[in-house]
Amino acid sequence: MPSNRTHTDSLYTSRWQGPSRSSRWGGLGLSRLGRTVRLGIKSLWQHRLRSMLTVLGIVFGVCSVIAMLAIGEGASYEAQELIKSLGSQNIILQSVKPPEEEKASQQSDQYVLSYGLTYADIRAIQATIPGVVVVVPGRIIQDYVWNITRRVDSKIVGTVPWYPQMRNHRVAQGRFFSEAEMEDQSNVCVLGADAADKLFPLEPAVGGTVRVGGGMPASGNTYFHVIGIMESQSQVAEGGDLADGTLVGVGNCIYVPLETLKRYYGDILIKVRTGGEEYLKVILHEVTVKVDRREEVVHVSEAIKALLDHKHKKVDYRMIVPLEQLRQAEETKRLFNIVLGSIAAISLLVGGIGIMNIMLASVTERTREIGIRRALGAKRRDIVVQFLIETVMLSGAGGVLGVALGMSIPHFVTVFADMKTIVTIWSPMVAFTLSAMVGVVFGLYPALRAANMDPVEALRHE
Repeated sequence: MPSNRTHTDSLYTSRWQGPSRSSRWGGLGLSRLGRTVRLGIKSLWQHRLRSMLTVLGIVFGVCSVIAMLAIGEGASYEAQELIKSLGSQNIILQSVKPPEEEKASQQSDQYVLSYGLTYADIRAIQATIPGVVVVVPGRIIQDYVWNITRRVDSKIVGTVPWYPQMRNHRVAQGRFFSEAEMEDQSNVCVLGADAADKLFPLEPAVGGTVRVGGGMPASGNTYFHVIGIMESQSQVAEGGDLADGTLVGVGNCIYVPLETLKRYYGDILIKVRTGGEEYLKVILHEVTVKVDRREEVVHVSEAIKALLDHKHKKVDYRMIVPLEQLRQAEETKRLFNIVLGSIAAISLLVGGIGIMNIMLASVTERTREIGIRRALGAKRRDIVVQFLIETVMLSGAGGVLGVALGMSIPHFVTVFADMKTIVTIWSPMVAFTLSAMVGVVFGLYPALRAANMDPVEALRHE
């Protein structure tokens, strides 16, 4: 029997001894926090118009941060994609007209300008510089292309069959010309996407025929059979004359075998200008060199520059290294995001000042309430927590609304302004975190001011 009573007593004790001290304090803390939150909501709701106007500063700040970063990210993405389309392992050489040759041609009506890259340059690069695996020569002629009565002022690009692989430019329909067709100097062509839409708006372009007019001899066979259409794509260029090898907006281009272009146009091009004709002798307008490894691109480009500087007495070429441009674009993107984020963060700063101003006014209005709470036993930290919760609720609500608005604005910019925008996953997170930090930082001073009031003086306040 004693043993049974002892067992019963132990059960009674374990059943009724109540919660532990830690759980009791935890429940009390959550209850106090919930009561403080309810009190904050009630206080903000009593002045809902003022609270809403205060929140607008945070809303526009968060919205501007997300929207400006999305616009900057989209612009940077397009620039990087254009550079990547040139190939990160490629080095692009372009023929340019020397300034002294330009002056000489202006003084003479019958002057043949001879400049630019040649096949000898290609052979020297392949023979002397290690790491070079593929070379793509190219020639660019401006001329009209016809399909019956439809006409396009186009760039006729004479190149080699491996051009698409080297320049990351894919064929959307049909195919590119082959090595056999280039050796046979076949009259085949591949149209750019824009040229195909303009010349063949109603019927399929592949299988059709186009006529190239203006620059070719009248007796020559100027008709080309369309065997393919390239994907729509734009290409980075430095600007300038077509004779300098610049290729802008490849959608209007027509790609033909290089040997076919040489057969019809020869080496000397005739360019009509004011007061006479200009004769240009340019063997190659563009040469693309592919390097074996990406890490060697910079070193190979320096070696090619040294070689061409030695062979060319005039500065009649320029070099484009897409890898260096890509790195510069990435660095520019980082700086651009910092600048845009900093400018947009000013809006958050203004919103934070507005919150602090309203909370200081609220502290003054509720001085007697603060005195009563202190007289009833509320500690300073309770007053600080109460006002901090109210400011965080204001900034948090503004942050949520700002994120929703900021996520929708880039979509409207893309639709109505035809600009690419990209909302990254971290921009809403950063913007919302900044809004919460603004609430804490700018609400701390009003909260401390309220907590440091003398309870006796606060009770006397009218």
